[in-house]
Amino acid sequence: MSDSDLAALRERAARGDLDAVGELVELAAEREDFGELRRLADAGSSDAVDQLVELAAEKGDVNELGRLAAGGNSDAADVLAELAEEAPDED
Repeated sequence: MSDSDLAALRERAARGDLDAVGELVELAAEREDFGELRRLADAGSSDAVDQLVELAAEKGDVNELGRLAAGGNSDAADVLAELAEEAPDED
C-alpha cells in the first residue's frame, strides 16, 4: 500500500468510516505497528485494543500490557498475570 493510499485510508477512518478503521487495524497488526494501533485504540477502536493486547502478548511486551491493564483492559491484566506465573523465580 502506498503512502498516499494509507493517508487516504486514515482520512476515511478519521471521518468515521468503520471499514477504513478495520483495514487500518488489520494493516497495523500485520506490520506490528504499535503506534498506529495505539492511535486507533485511543480513537475508540476496540479491535485495535484487542490487537494491541495480542501483539504485546506475542512479543512479551510487559510495558505495553501494563499500560493497557492500567487503562482498565482486563485482557491485558490477564496476560500479565499469566506471564508472571510463567516467569522463573528470581531469588
